[in-house]
Amino acid sequence: MSDSRPIALDAMGGDHAPHEIVAGAVHAVRERGLRVVLVGSPRVLYESLAELDATHEIPIVRAEEALAMDEGALASLRRPRSSIAIACHLLRRGDVSAVVSAGSTAGIVATGKLRLKTQQGVLRPAIAVALPTLPHPTLLLDAGANAEVKPEVLVQFGHLGAAYAELAYGIDAPRVGLLTIGSEAEKGSKVVRRAHELLEAAPGLHFVGNVEGYDLLTGKADVITTDGFTGNVALKTMEGAVRYAFDELRQTIGGSPLARLGAFMQRTRLRELSRRLDAEAHGGAVLLGLNGTVVIAHGSSKAKGISAACRLAADLATAGLVAGIGERVQRPHRSR
Repeated sequence: MSDSRPIALDAMGGDHAPHEIVAGAVHAVRERGLRVVLVGSPRVLYESLAELDATHEIPIVRAEEALAMDEGALASLRRPRSSIAIACHLLRRGDVSAVVSAGSTAGIVATGKLRLKTQQGVLRPAIAVALPTLPHPTLLLDAGANAEVKPEVLVQFGHLGAAYAELAYGIDAPRVGLLTIGSEAEKGSKVVRRAHELLEAAPGLHFVGNVEGYDLLTGKADVITTDGFTGNVALKTMEGAVRYAFDELRQTIGGSPLARLGAFMQRTRLRELSRRLDAEAHGGAVLLGLNGTVVIAHGSSKAKGISAACRLAADLATAGLVAGIGERVQRPHRSR
């Protein structure tokens, strides 16, 4: 059953706000059939909507302030009327089904925790990113919300990711791996070694052991749990490597007539590979563990990425992600 409530889109967050954010909202409404409400400065947003002939298609909710991209967690306290804060307020009241923002990640996490609160039983919220593996994405979490965590939190990240994998990708008993420096159980820091012990004994989790950095894109696990510092470094390293590989491939393809002919013959597969590795096509990361669905789009997202983020948010809200996480987090306690 679909959720008919609109998506609250923080129109003031992101490197290309507000115009590209507004353009993404218009695309989401016209091409994806979604309902979206823009949160931000009415004057600025009305001008952007007017340029796209969409002033009567998307409502605006006033927000007096905005978080700058370089502002951290404390900004959520200094700016209680920011666009992301107002968007979270709409979600807490039940006026919208989800929140989407391309703004400061630290600001979004802090504001979400402050305004929406963590779900009952959740120790720490986590940012989950979908890695472009086949036949379905692999979820990496935490990707930046918590620099340091206890072993019990790493176990719970496994549960959060498993709930996401079940609801978003229809995976029964998702395979959960622990990111560390070796496949052996004794490899890693004291926290990681203890987390390995707890994961092996965790009820309701299909733990497949340790995974290493080169396993991120192999599909060895459906969910990979780690702390936010390690996860963020791993994610950005992978993104940089993919970008470098594509730049080299473009230069190689254009290097000779024969190479260009070979690329032409393989153009369908190359386009599909490019689409699969395009971060904007996946919509962004999801902040799991709060009392509401929050999607964090890439800060550099343009209209296509914002539209995809709105689609992801709508799908997860409809799938009942928050309720699914709540049920899974409470399940181990009930089984004792």
